[in-house]
Amino acid sequence: MIDYLAKYGVRHIFGYAGGSVTHLLDSIYKNRDMEFVSVYHEQAAAFAAEGYARIKNDIGVALATSGPGATNLITGIGSAFFDSVPCLYITGQVNTYEYKGDLSVRQIGFQETDIVSIVAPITKYAARVNEAKSIQYELQKAIAIANSPRKGPVLLDIPMDIQRADIDPGSLSAYEEEKKEEHGDGEWLNEVITTLNHSRRPVILAGGGVRTAGAAELLSEFTRKTAIPVVCSLMGLDVGHDDNFYGLIGAYGNRYANYALANSDLILALGSRLDTRQTGTDVSTFAREAKLIRIDIDENELQRRIKNDELAFKMDVADFLSSVNKETDRISLTDLSPWHAILKGYQKKYPSYVKDDRTDPNNIMKKISEATKEGDIICLDVGQNQMWAAQSLDLKEGQRLLLSGGMGAMGFSLPVAIGAYYARPDRNIVAIAGDGGFQMNIQELQLIKRNKLPIKIIIMNNNCLGMIRHFQEMYFEGRYGGTIIGYEAPDFCAIAQGYGIESMEIEKDGDLGKIEKALNMEQALLLCIHLPQTTVVYPKLAVGRPIEDQEPLLAREEFISNMLIAPLEEK
Repeated sequence: MIDYLAKYGVRHIFGYAGGSVTHLLDSIYKNRDMEFVSVYHEQAAAFAAEGYARIKNDIGVALATSGPGATNLITGIGSAFFDSVPCLYITGQVNTYEYKGDLSVRQIGFQETDIVSIVAPITKYAARVNEAKSIQYELQKAIAIANSPRKGPVLLDIPMDIQRADIDPGSLSAYEEEKKEEHGDGEWLNEVITTLNHSRRPVILAGGGVRTAGAAELLSEFTRKTAIPVVCSLMGLDVGHDDNFYGLIGAYGNRYANYALANSDLILALGSRLDTRQTGTDVSTFAREAKLIRIDIDENELQRRIKNDELAFKMDVADFLSSVNKETDRISLTDLSPWHAILKGYQKKYPSYVKDDRTDPNNIMKKISEATKEGDIICLDVGQNQMWAAQSLDLKEGQRLLLSGGMGAMGFSLPVAIGAYYARPDRNIVAIAGDGGFQMNIQELQLIKRNKLPIKIIIMNNNCLGMIRHFQEMYFEGRYGGTIIGYEAPDFCAIAQGYGIESMEIEKDGDLGKIEKALNMEQALLLCIHLPQTTVVYPKLAVGRPIEDQEPLLAREEFISNMLIAPLEEK
């Protein structure tokens, strides 16, 4: 197994030692081309494998023992499933002769757990290997499925007696991968080009599928040739960084990006699910005067129609862009400069930060952006910190932004940064977290210290669970159970010192210069930025409102002046 993965190109396996994976651990130890990255919790291994896979755009591997080790992977497996990341999770299992089988007992073997059944809904493929002779077939099948459209996680459960079985590698059966579906440049392309040519205010909505398809450069080529403005979903944020880019859309999106979508007459959605965080809870209010073209590799997503007259094509985003890039001479758009001027006017009128001080978290994200370099990899946790970063980080050429989209898992940023480091040790890696999420995988500071990883960690510390605290203020009359009452953050700098990691604090406005100093350190560093406990994420979309009408609500006269289409009547 380990030789096969090494020949495939895997160089790091993330995991935690356990009794039912000792044979695999020993094989990793003996393989000169493979390194076992030993984490301190299996959830961190799962997230690290995801970070590795997202930067490589290929398989990331995590290893865990049976029972609690396997179940500790589940949150990370779900994250990879929802965000279409190709990961291989390998779990140890009790000997085949210890299975409970069809008996109505709960367990026979120690730590026996049917992990295959548990993870079946959140994997593309999950199987227990019951015959040693099928191991090559199962490995090849699992990797092929993980990397086939729509990408996602797979799991192989390996009993201990199968792990120690003697085999003849040359006699093992192989898996034959299905051929990729081909799309001719036929009627669909004519239909897309005709629809584009009839538009006056087109917008491209770039989703996570652009990255998954390896199509970021193809998208840049298309926008250079056509000058069509680009907005992004949360998962698509790191595909845009030029003058055609107009920010994050959706419930916590930039106000100017939502105005771009709302006032458009055509949306070309590339690899985006268009869930209710993007469209608003009342889908009928979404981009009411726009035609919609959807390109997605997952036919199931396209069956959930957003508009009755939408054009939906089941295609790989890279295949789509490759085809249209060859035909841009047939795209005769009207002069888009007036449309760009309107969008830049929205940007100028509604910047994401307001005050140039420590009390405005969006301003802090702007400062972080200014201190990063081209090619840096920035890893976000979940909560207010994620939304501030998504709204206000000004990504540079070659930078990547890794975040947990569909699962929205707190504790994500630190282990995913570890995985990203092992995929690209030549890049600067920055992990940004809130005080709540950081505590969920804080133990991985020991790995960073032990392995001398030069990861920079920034904690946005408002000493509460800020996103939910804000909900309690809005909907529960400020009853702060579990967010302020019953919650506390520790002295993170003292903890960093305990792990042997240098630290800094920002407690007043004059300290903001420490951000650049921290990010330029050669070794690992933890920077704790103290914020007011009353922080909020604005703009924010309330239930039932269209995406262009975010809170805090604008004066109606100002709001109407921004609308190129007819505003909805107030209910």
